[in-house]
Amino acid sequence: MAKIPAGTIGTVPKRSRDRAEWERAKYAEATKRVGERAKFATTYGTPLPPVFDPDGADPGLPGEPPYTRGVQPTMYRGRLWTMRQYAGFGTAEESNARYRYLLQHGQTGLSVAFDLPTQMGYDADDPEVAGEVGKVGVSVSSLDDFSRLFEGIPVGEVTTSMTINATAPILLAMYVAVGRRQGVTADRIGGTTQNDILKEYIARGTYIFPPRPSMRLATDLIAYCASELPRWNPISISGYHIREAGADAVQELAFTFADAIAYVDSAVERGLDVDRFAPQLSFFFAAHSTLLEEVAKFRAARRIWATIMRDRYGAKDAASLALRFHTQTMGSTLTAQQPRNNIVRTAIEALAAVLGGTQSLHTNAYDEALGLPTEESVRVALRTQQIIAEESGVAETIDPLGGAYAIEALTADIERRVHEEIAKIDRLGGALAGIERGYQQREIEDSAYEQQQAIERGEKLIVGVNAFADTEDRSRVPITRVDETVVARQRERLAALRAHRDGARAKKVRTDLTAGARGSANLVPLILAAVEADVTLGEICADLRAVFGAYVPPRS
Repeated sequence: MAKIPAGTIGTVPKRSRDRAEWERAKYAEATKRVGERAKFATTYGTPLPPVFDPDGADPGLPGEPPYTRGVQPTMYRGRLWTMRQYAGFGTAEESNARYRYLLQHGQTGLSVAFDLPTQMGYDADDPEVAGEVGKVGVSVSSLDDFSRLFEGIPVGEVTTSMTINATAPILLAMYVAVGRRQGVTADRIGGTTQNDILKEYIARGTYIFPPRPSMRLATDLIAYCASELPRWNPISISGYHIREAGADAVQELAFTFADAIAYVDSAVERGLDVDRFAPQLSFFFAAHSTLLEEVAKFRAARRIWATIMRDRYGAKDAASLALRFHTQTMGSTLTAQQPRNNIVRTAIEALAAVLGGTQSLHTNAYDEALGLPTEESVRVALRTQQIIAEESGVAETIDPLGGAYAIEALTADIERRVHEEIAKIDRLGGALAGIERGYQQREIEDSAYEQQQAIERGEKLIVGVNAFADTEDRSRVPITRVDETVVARQRERLAALRAHRDGARAKKVRTDLTAGARGSANLVPLILAAVEADVTLGEICADLRAVFGAYVPPRS
C-alpha cells in the first residue's frame, strides 16, 4: 500500500501524469469560472482533494481478518442489524409500556436509558437528586423496579443493551435476578452493559468512584461474564460520548481504542486469557452526518482493532480480532430550529452506519433537541431504519462502497492517524494516565471549540441555524413530559421495600460486600446477593463509596 503523505489524503495516483494535467487544466479552469463552495476537509482537518485515485489496496473479504469489509461473511444478506431504539423515562411501568410499543412496531432489541440518579448511584428518595428522578431515563433503585421494567418481556428471548457505567455491575445483577425469577438460566441471557467508565472521566461525567477502583469494578464484570454469562457483552467501549463531546473522527476512534487497551490490559493482569474474554467485548460509536468519512471510519475501526488484538496481545482466535459495534446517530447534530430537518440528518447518519457495517443501530428522534421523544417521533426514527433495510437496497451488497477511491483512501488515512494518536497516548502511560493528566479532555475541548468557531464564522453551515433560517414556531412540535409524581411514587415504594424486607439478611450481605471491596474478591457475586436481598442501588453504592471514596475531578 502506498504511504499517505502527512496532511493530505490523496495517494500517489497510478496515472500521475494524467491526474496532474487534469488538475492544471480542466479543474483549474473550472474553479476560475465557478469557484469552490468551501475549503473542503474532514472533521479532523485533512484537506479533501477533488477526486481520489486508487492506491491498489486490497481490503480483504467479509468475515475474514482484518474485517475491513465486515465481521460476518454474509453481513446483511444473511441477517439485518439489530434495530435497538434507546428508550426509558419516568417509572418502570411507563418505560415498560414504551418497550412493548417498540417491540410491537418491529424493534428487534431493547436499549434501556436510565435516569441520572440511577447512573450516579443514588436512590430515587435521596434529597440530592429529587429534581432528576425519571427525567432523562427510567428510575431504578431496586430489584422491584427492575422487575416492573421487564414485566411481560421474556429476557431469554430479547437481547437488551443497558447504557449504564458506574453502576453497571448492579444493573446487570438485577437483570440476572430478573432472569432467575422468569426461570431463565444465565447462559440464555443475551445483551450488553456499557460499563465503560473511562469515557465518563473523559467526556460524560457520570462517575462515582476514583478511576482505579472503577477499573476494578469494570474488570470484575468482564471476568464474571466470561465465566457465567457467555452470551453477554460485559462492556461496550464507547466512542459515542467522546464524539458527542466534540471529538473529531480520529479522536473518537483513538481515545476509544486507548480505553479498550486499558480494559484488556486490566483483564490480562487479572490472569484472564485474552481469547477467553475478547470475543465478548463490544464497542459503541457515533454516526455523524459526514457520510463518506463515517463509512471509512467504521471500516478503519475494524482494521485497527484486528491489528491491536493480533500484534499487541497475540490473540489466536479470529473472533478476538472481530470488532462488533453498536451505532447511534448523533444527538449533537440535531437542532431545535426547524426540528423536522432532523429526520433527514438522522437518515443520512443511519445510512452511514449501515454502509459502514454496524451490528446494531439506534436512530435518534427528530424532537430530541426539544425534549423526550414522543411515540410518533420514535416510530419515525424506527421507520427510518426499516426503510433503509427494506427499500434502499444497500443491505443487499456487502460493503457496497468498498473499492471506491475516496472510501479506500479515507479508510487508510484514518487508520494511520488513529495508530499515531494511540502511540501518543501510550507514551503518556496509557489511557488512565492520560485521563489523570487531562490529556484527552483537553484535546476534545479544543476540537469542540474549533467546531463551534467554524459555525459562528459561517465556515460550517447548519441548515435552519446559520443558513436557510426562518421563524418556524417550535411550539407546534409536541413534547413528552415526565409526570412530576414520579418522585413521590418512588419514595413510597422504597419506604415499603425497606419496611418489609428481611433486615438481618440485608445487613449481612452489605457487610459481606464491604469486606469484599476491602479485599480482592470479584464483587459481582456479592452485588447479586445484595440485590436479591432487596438492598437498594443507593445503599450498595454508599457501601462502596465508604471503601473506595468518591471521585472529584482536578481543577483545570
